[in-house]
Amino acid sequence: MRIITRIAELRGLVRDWRLARESIAFVPTMGNLHAGHASLVGAAHTHGRRVVASVFVNPLQFGPNEDFNAYPRTPDEDFALLSELGADVLFLPTVEEMYPKGSAGSTFVDVPDLSNILCGAFRPGHFQGVATVVVKLLNLVQPDVANFGEKDYQQLTVIRTSVEDLCLPVRVVGAPTVRAEDGLALSSRNRYLTAEERARAPQLYRALDRARRSLESGETGIAEIEREGMEALRAAGFRPDYFEVRMARRLERPQGRNVDVVVLAAARLSRARLIDNLQCRATGDLGN
Repeated sequence: MRIITRIAELRGLVRDWRLARESIAFVPTMGNLHAGHASLVGAAHTHGRRVVASVFVNPLQFGPNEDFNAYPRTPDEDFALLSELGADVLFLPTVEEMYPKGSAGSTFVDVPDLSNILCGAFRPGHFQGVATVVVKLLNLVQPDVANFGEKDYQQLTVIRTSVEDLCLPVRVVGAPTVRAEDGLALSSRNRYLTAEERARAPQLYRALDRARRSLESGETGIAEIEREGMEALRAAGFRPDYFEVRMARRLERPQGRNVDVVVLAAARLSRARLIDNLQCRATGDLGN
């Protein structure tokens, strides 16, 4: 596996692959890789002859009081895992390489209808930073397919919308959330949890699962389902930001009968802000 840190070198390699008519699959990450990332790289091998993974902790998607400096960085372990998984290239740029004019002076990609709800309401500017860096990376790697995890469901929706609206020639593929045996979604930020917090963390999944079962059984009281979810998280010691039911495709408020929805939540346990979601088909009439 090659490590590439410079944009010019990556462009040259991508040009050679394209001339050889080799398909490319891409997995962008922020590093500190775990089994969830490994599943994305495994899926990428089914979509492309060549597989590129990137590790870049993107400053644009962190707020001024967030954990950019503390975000776990494990470059040696990441390299070893990606090598074992058979990636062709690890793209490992610096902040200066990605934002030569400085991140504050960059051109931004914004999807306002999706970026200011749910996590976006609590992390202003976050999804603008996500959309900007992903579009930059897609332009650099020029993949046929890009793989993203469904755990970050709102992020995946923002990326799909960006790609569609900007007419980028790439297929965005979502991969199911990888979970621990007790249901906790795997995340790099799980490292922030103490042993006692880790024991409580699966309550987030359990609250989502109760909501999912209610919707699948035909319950239509969305406000009550959301209220019960928030109360369950508070009772488990979380500080929840939100617990909401949304339409699956574009995250609008739910309506209709027999529709695909997603239940999403974000909640804090001390230093860790955990997000998760479950998709389902709501069988009842959710109204207009």
